[in-house]
Amino acid sequence: MKLIFEKSVSGRGCTLLPPCDVDSVSLPDTLRRNTPPALPEVSETELSRHYSELCHKVHGVNCGFYPLGSCTMKYNPRIDEEMAALPGFTNVHPLAPSHTVAGCQEVLDTAKNYLCEISGMADMTFQPAAGAHGEFTGVMLIKQYHKARGDAKRTKIIIPDSAHGTNPATASMCGFEVVNIASAPDGCVDLEALKAALGEDTAGLMLTNPNTVGIFDEHILDITRLVHEAGGLCYYDGANLNAIMGVVRPGDMGFDCIHMNLHKTFATPHGGGGPGAGAVGCKEFLAQYLPKSALMDGGDHIQVRSFAGNFLVVVRALTYLMTLGWEGIPEAAQNAVLNANYLMRRIKGTFTPAFDRICMHEFVLDLSEFKKHTGVSALDVAKSLIDYGMHPPTMYFPMIVHEALMLEPTETESRETLDWAAEVFCKLYTLAHEDPEFMHNAPHNAQIGRPDEVRAARNPVLRWERA
Repeated sequence: MKLIFEKSVSGRGCTLLPPCDVDSVSLPDTLRRNTPPALPEVSETELSRHYSELCHKVHGVNCGFYPLGSCTMKYNPRIDEEMAALPGFTNVHPLAPSHTVAGCQEVLDTAKNYLCEISGMADMTFQPAAGAHGEFTGVMLIKQYHKARGDAKRTKIIIPDSAHGTNPATASMCGFEVVNIASAPDGCVDLEALKAALGEDTAGLMLTNPNTVGIFDEHILDITRLVHEAGGLCYYDGANLNAIMGVVRPGDMGFDCIHMNLHKTFATPHGGGGPGAGAVGCKEFLAQYLPKSALMDGGDHIQVRSFAGNFLVVVRALTYLMTLGWEGIPEAAQNAVLNANYLMRRIKGTFTPAFDRICMHEFVLDLSEFKKHTGVSALDVAKSLIDYGMHPPTMYFPMIVHEALMLEPTETESRETLDWAAEVFCKLYTLAHEDPEFMHNAPHNAQIGRPDEVRAARNPVLRWERA
């Protein structure tokens, strides 16, 4: 497929602009460019076909089963999009006087109240533009707290070895030393390892519960208590909040601050470069450090993004919350847990769960023995799933499980879909024993075959150069 720039023909276009209804203003020569921008010149037909072709080359939740573990790729209700498209929301200007945007402010206030109730926090900001940005903001709250108390010796953040990769990266970017602690055999936090890591230099702990292998840590109250007794704070990575929303609150587990991926848990669009929202909530004693907009709120505030963040994403999340309501939110979480356990039990007869116990929203398969017997790796299985119209699950993560495949079916999948998915895994199990070479070369029916991933990682082509 050609890039849109490669389809460009000089002089071709499809722009129809109405006459200018305001006075025109010319920029001074010092601000004017010397050459026109290198924009593609195509007709409307070519433009439409180009994006339709792109659409056919991608796999989204609306295309088929998408069990990407720890990412909660669930269906985004159309009503959310309709609310976010209302002119009163789309046409608002971030610098509009406050009395003209009372409805928008009510959206932010209502969403904050709902999410604070769900998370067990006292206050919240919507400024962070994504989950990792929310992590950064949350850990900076911890840093500011210790700084304000003059406690400069707290330089370390404790993180389990099963954590999302963004956790150690975030702690490091915030200027902390990362202390990894090993997981216990059950996949949860090793309490003895945690006790050994705690000390007067502990600034805090970064943790998600349920954790990355899909298990709710039954010692969570002991974990947060130990950190607090050592003088540290507890940060909750909200990536897995979809499993417990409305059922149990991170604030009640002992966490002091939290980021929430609105695109994971509250059904706003996911990824693609944005926009996203990594709302950050905190307990009352940290609220004074939350970032605020100097323009919107007045005063001299710390900001992590312009204005109030990606407002229309919050509109979508609030619509989702109001649609499901008090009863629907926990029901969604419970169905996510039910679906994950159902699919795990259906697959268990062939592939082996890394932790053979009741899981939460996701589970991890360990294909180590399977690979020894067949020569077929977790990567081969993941690539083969594409031929069946299924998006591959997360591969080789968490790293504490070798040959790992992590599946998260979410609550929006039907029993029929889960039965079909289990049947596909059974077919691949049989195929691996009968024709492993066929799986080594999968996918066979996708838009592209198996790319050279090592070359793509080491020598990526990120920019097209005009000939």
